[in-house]
Amino acid sequence: MAEREAEIGFKKETVSKLLSSFFKEEKTKLSGDAALLVAEMLRVFVQEAAVRSQKQAESEDCDQVDIEHFEKILPQLLLDF
Repeated sequence: MAEREAEIGFKKETVSKLLSSFFKEEKTKLSGDAALLVAEMLRVFVQEAAVRSQKQAESEDCDQVDIEHFEKILPQLLLDF
């Protein structure tokens, strides 16, 4: 299972392009380390959202996680991050 976790994540290039698209000045640059850090934060955020959604579904005795479960945990998740 550790091998599967190592493979899952966001590509540094994708994160870099996404962040760069929001820069107001063309001179602003993003270092490789910053892109890796943001990619890791995104991975942790998505993983935490999935776990919390699963727990919400279990508390409602559901066998499947739906978007409604995610919507219920989202406000607290955003406050925690």
